[in-house]
Amino acid sequence: MLETSYLREQLDEAIARLSKRNIDAKGLMTRAVELDTARRGTQNALDAQQAELNALSRSIGELMKGGKKDEAEAARARTGHLKAEIGRLQEELDRTEHALRDQLCLIPNAPHERVPAGRSAEDNTVVMQEGVLPSLPADAKPHWELGEQYGLLHMDLGVKLTGAGFPVYMGQGARLQRALISFFLDRAIAAGYTEVIPPHLVNKDSAFATGQIPDKEGQMYHATADDLYLIPTAEVPITNLYRDEIIDAARLPVKNVGYTPCFRREAGSYGAHVRGLNRVHQFDKVEIVRIERPENSYAALEEMVEHVKGLLRDLELPYRQLLLCGGDMGFSSAMTYDMEVYAGAQQRWLEVSSISCFETYQSNRLKLRFKGEDKKTRLLHTLNGSALALARIVAALLENNQTPEGIRIPKALQPYTGFDMIRR
Repeated sequence: MLETSYLREQLDEAIARLSKRNIDAKGLMTRAVELDTARRGTQNALDAQQAELNALSRSIGELMKGGKKDEAEAARARTGHLKAEIGRLQEELDRTEHALRDQLCLIPNAPHERVPAGRSAEDNTVVMQEGVLPSLPADAKPHWELGEQYGLLHMDLGVKLTGAGFPVYMGQGARLQRALISFFLDRAIAAGYTEVIPPHLVNKDSAFATGQIPDKEGQMYHATADDLYLIPTAEVPITNLYRDEIIDAARLPVKNVGYTPCFRREAGSYGAHVRGLNRVHQFDKVEIVRIERPENSYAALEEMVEHVKGLLRDLELPYRQLLLCGGDMGFSSAMTYDMEVYAGAQQRWLEVSSISCFETYQSNRLKLRFKGEDKKTRLLHTLNGSALALARIVAALLENNQTPEGIRIPKALQPYTGFDMIRR
């Protein structure tokens, strides 16, 4: 959530930044400021009444000892009135705080000044592109056909077991998955990230803290009997490790990496562009998560981008980097880069990583803070990025590296797979 102090003190700036998302958030933010003003007024009144009650309660004993029985009785009567008023004010404060939180949840994060305005993916900015696009023969096969041909990937078996969008990997296809996971984890650990194996289900508080609810309930699988959610990304449990914490400044930055399966309902996704591994309901992903001082977060974002670029270079995949426009950016993000790889047989770009800085939007919900050199407690900045998501990486690897002899494995990956070529 946006901080109420930011809306209160810099409302015009917040309105200007939110305009990049093509939404009129002025009414939402003005109402939030009104509720915050009411909340602060009620809190001040409550504090004043509580202070008077405390003072009266201390004075009653002294009045009785001094023989001032009538004054003591008057003080007791006043305390009864104060207790009733304090109860009323507390109920009013609780209602106002709940309404304020609900109002803040309707407001997305304010885009960073570098984020371009725009309405959709067509308005994203291509920052750079690297690598030679593969030159494949006219009869080159898409990955879903290659997967069946070489016994690597079976979408129909997933339908049999679960439903559409749940692939089954077998043989060298399963080994390729495992190799990629280990490769990505090893590279992140070498870059200073600490590995975490988190739970694959989270509670509602965790889903709220990182912004999945109330914005993305429809995208998550909900285990209703226990009111738990299957994670859409390792970002959710890993970031929530630090919920309700004041982190020692000496520990910063915090850098974690985790591999998990990811579960996304992807409701309404149909058509040729989502065939095979292009869009699935379950996929594997290695996620990097960082917690940074506010002044360091955007330098950290660029460092995370360079880490992902290094992975793509080592996998010998042509890729491009996009800066997302306000209209295509996630609800909680202040700035996002997408990394896409080119899948030669499909002749299309596939997103394989989103790398985002959330500024204080998540940490405000998480109550994730640190104490600076001035001894003041401040909110930290959170960041995360896919490093990398496997499904579309596998799709591009299979398509781009198909040859008459088989499917070539990139050199950097061969120590992990134990083979340099997939053959029938």
